[in-house]
Amino acid sequence: MANNKAVFLDRDGVLNVEKGDYVFQAQDFEIAPGVAEGLKRLKQAGYYLIVVTNQGGIAKGLYTADRVRELHEMIQQVSGHALDALYYSPYHDSISRSLMRKPDSLMIERGMAKFGIDPAQSWLIGDAHRDLVAAAKVGIAGRILIPTLKERQSALATVVIPDFAAAAELILAIK
Repeated sequence: MANNKAVFLDRDGVLNVEKGDYVFQAQDFEIAPGVAEGLKRLKQAGYYLIVVTNQGGIAKGLYTADRVRELHEMIQQVSGHALDALYYSPYHDSISRSLMRKPDSLMIERGMAKFGIDPAQSWLIGDAHRDLVAAAKVGIAGRILIPTLKERQSALATVVIPDFAAAAELILAIK
């Protein structure tokens, strides 16, 4: 029986600053304030930290999977390697459809299966309604929306909170 807890994390707009377009160059990749410390504290509190990110720019030929992993490593470096897994969807609906791409939930399901995650004890932090849809499909109870250039609200959000640091504080206060 699953009894581990996790925080599932969208990348763009949550872990790094949303720039309004595909962010794939290291010089444009700005880790959001409070991310490094928040990830460390969530890890210390016993959460698995699992990134679930749509990376449709791969399907569009804008960048490669290696670039996604390179930027992920930048987050790992500043957070003391707090992240447990990276799942990304290289698909885009205009080119190729997949259950990996949010709002579908396959990335989250893979993380849940790998780490024995209990969705009732878990959270998802995203910046788009589609992130919250994917979490709701698998029964993740805590769904946090960080309003960015994408969306400012969602009926599926447990709470709307200004940034990752505040989201981490909320999770740690409730644990």
